[in-house]
Amino acid sequence: MLTDNRRALLVFNGIGLIASAILSGWFYFFFLLGAIDLWPFVTDVAVDISGDRRAWNMAHLEGITNGTMLIAIGAAGSYIRLGERAQKWLFWSALAFGWLFTLPAIANAMFGTRGLEFGGGPFAGDVTTNNIIFLAGWPAMVGVHIAIVLLLWGAWRHRKHAKDQS
Repeated sequence: MLTDNRRALLVFNGIGLIASAILSGWFYFFFLLGAIDLWPFVTDVAVDISGDRRAWNMAHLEGITNGTMLIAIGAAGSYIRLGERAQKWLFWSALAFGWLFTLPAIANAMFGTRGLEFGGGPFAGDVTTNNIIFLAGWPAMVGVHIAIVLLLWGAWRHRKHAKDQS
């Protein structure tokens, strides 16, 4: 089972990712409106937020999805039977994919890049910025695969242990 400390930190980071989704959601909202319009407090303050609708949507949803995933892993931690070393791998892999899928998506929305291909591929945007964002995605890509394998293995081991106990 995941330790209480690791479970609490996963939930905490999940909430942090959801907070990033709220923040990027506000930028998305103002991007769509082309203005800050929070009637009756602030109305029609023109803003020019770069990027495009799909990129802001992705930035917003990455925070929601990855935050929910980290909270779910933390909440289900008592059903994941792993040794100490595997727990460490799961914990750090989950943090890597959670934050390093979300933050680059926000950067892509802000800088008008996609970060999907080294060199930019068919997408517009500064190639250097794109390449930095692309490289930041590799730990996340590796981390999500490690985490899923460990989650499946840990859940299977818990199920086997529970079955043996009954």
